[in-house]
Amino acid sequence: MVGVERWAEIRRMRFVEGRSIRQIHRLTGYHRETIRSALASGEPPRYERPGRPSKLDPFKGEIHSRLDEDPEIPAQCLRERCEELGYAGGKTIFDDYVREVRPRYRPLRTYQRTVYRPGELCQFDLWEPKAEIPVGWGQTRRGWVVTAELGYSRAIAAALVFSKELRDLRYGMGRCLGRLGALPEKLVWDREGAVHRGGGRPTEDFAAFCGALPVGWIILEARDPEAKGALERSHRFIRTNFEPARSFANQLDYQAQLDSWTDKANARKHRTTRAVPAERLAAERERMRPLPAPMPDPDHRFTIRVAQQPYLRFDTNDYSLDPCLAGRRVEVSASQTAITATALDTGELACRHRRAFAKGLTFTDPVHQRELERLRGERRRGPDVEVESRPLVRYDALIPA
Repeated sequence: MVGVERWAEIRRMRFVEGRSIRQIHRLTGYHRETIRSALASGEPPRYERPGRPSKLDPFKGEIHSRLDEDPEIPAQCLRERCEELGYAGGKTIFDDYVREVRPRYRPLRTYQRTVYRPGELCQFDLWEPKAEIPVGWGQTRRGWVVTAELGYSRAIAAALVFSKELRDLRYGMGRCLGRLGALPEKLVWDREGAVHRGGGRPTEDFAAFCGALPVGWIILEARDPEAKGALERSHRFIRTNFEPARSFANQLDYQAQLDSWTDKANARKHRTTRAVPAERLAAERERMRPLPAPMPDPDHRFTIRVAQQPYLRFDTNDYSLDPCLAGRRVEVSASQTAITATALDTGELACRHRRAFAKGLTFTDPVHQRELERLRGERRRGPDVEVESRPLVRYDALIPA
């Protein structure tokens, strides 16, 4: 039998150069019958070694019968049963064969390819960093990242938060939409506790947020992460590409590095779409609605009465209030950067503090401290009493000399 190179050479001599079998015989030295066989064969020659019996062959029937009874049985259990019957082969060849034949008894789940219209959907989810985030005062804190990805362009955005409550998710969604620069038709969430209240229905606060934008929403079925598979793949990308070999000074540094990384990721060619997300985003924005001005207020607001010890507690930290407002009601507004409070009756500023994400701290405004000391000094002195001063001549007239 001739090799592939000689087979191709013989056919070239015959069909390209037009040589006879006798001439090819003289040039190559091959027998005329070998040359005729090479010319008659339209496929290159192959050397096929006869198959050797495998140690697994006597146990294939047992494997099939076990899979017929229970298609979900693990390969390790199957191998242990066969070893009890005398199987002495390797693990790899056994597992490979089980993987090959299992789909006959348990068909794999199939997925349809999803096609997104420009501006149709924006998928949202929460991703948890591997390590806690430094927040100052020598403390670290567990954080989450609100992630967003547009279905058509595959442009991504992300915002760091420190709780799963809707007040933080609302901030994260608003920041992500601001980074993407336009409004999709619907927001896609899984059944996150702050978003879903049961039965596939949104919570009132989440519905209010969507109505204020306004956008629609889709609450996914339980245990169906494939429904937002584009964002799940981006989570793996963040875990393997953003996190390694990075350090962060604080939460602001984390967010700055995350924004820079998402800008870089959006400028790369996407593996699935074979296009650059930033370029597709520019075209997608033309089909989307502009962001409302202003965006829905993401601050958390609540009302308290100023106690005699004038402090308010938020997120385990105490912030001082104006002691002159003791006993009066104030409205507190907590954003990601500041804690402010104003008197409900007069609109006076009760406090303005920079928000801290470290825990168990107390913040006292120097102005509030001085006012407290002034009020305490007045209480110690007591009220001012006016005493009548009489001329001494009156006493001389009353007391005889």
